[in-house]
Amino acid sequence: MRVGMLLSRVRVEEKLLFQAFAKHGVEVDQIDDRKIIFDLHKPDAFTPYDVILERCINHSRALNALEMLGAWGVPTVNTAHVAEVCGNKCSTTRALINAGVPSPRTLIAFTEKSALEAIEDLGYPAVLKPAVGSWGRLISKVNDREAAEAILEHKAILGSYHHSIFYIQEFIDKPQRDIRTFVVGGETICGIYRTSPHWITNTARGGEATNCPITPEIDDLSLRAAEAVGGGVVAIDILERRNGELLVNEVNYTMEFRNSIDTTGVDIPAKVIEYVLAVGRGEK
Repeated sequence: MRVGMLLSRVRVEEKLLFQAFAKHGVEVDQIDDRKIIFDLHKPDAFTPYDVILERCINHSRALNALEMLGAWGVPTVNTAHVAEVCGNKCSTTRALINAGVPSPRTLIAFTEKSALEAIEDLGYPAVLKPAVGSWGRLISKVNDREAAEAILEHKAILGSYHHSIFYIQEFIDKPQRDIRTFVVGGETICGIYRTSPHWITNTARGGEATNCPITPEIDDLSLRAAEAVGGGVVAIDILERRNGELLVNEVNYTMEFRNSIDTTGVDIPAKVIEYVLAVGRGEK
């Protein structure tokens, strides 16, 4: 079997994935997205691959590469469809709603004026996020009208694509934690609590990871969310209301897991590689 890994750089996760491939006796070609050139007229360089695992840091690179590989008939994990849906929060939320998966109330606006109206309709506090982004960056909790006006003005002046769409979400008063579950090939393999005194609980922002038992409710919600975006290998971010209600906040398609292996006792890289090889064999 010929396997490739499309990546930006070899982080801890990629090293662990290479080790898991090696345990299966599989050699993996490193495909560096900083160096690769796709000749759209000559797909022959990639069609011999049985499967390519995507591990790019940059969403645009990942999405375009996956679209080209998919058009050439090269199996990938994840697919371009999953990357497209998960890489844009508007698309993710729409997919979750269409699938009947509970999620926070979300409004989308395109101008400062309409965004301010949307925030006041939703009520304070509200959360402003870039439609494309990760690691809890550029997320703002808006507590009153003055803060809303200031943040909206800053986003408008920045003027980048990331700030041209106002993604506005209700603030969930969670118990100083959220839940991240890992779904691989239609199985919820494990989950963690991410706890922090700050309202942003991402481990990338200092949240502490502890094991989260996978209850039937968490399992069902995770699987439904994964299916809504197209399946594959994804991480599901779940918020808890104070009354215990669970809501899916986001779905991540190039998940990080370094802090979750020892925490959960689950060999996440091994699970991922088993699924990737099954895709390469045409079994998934």
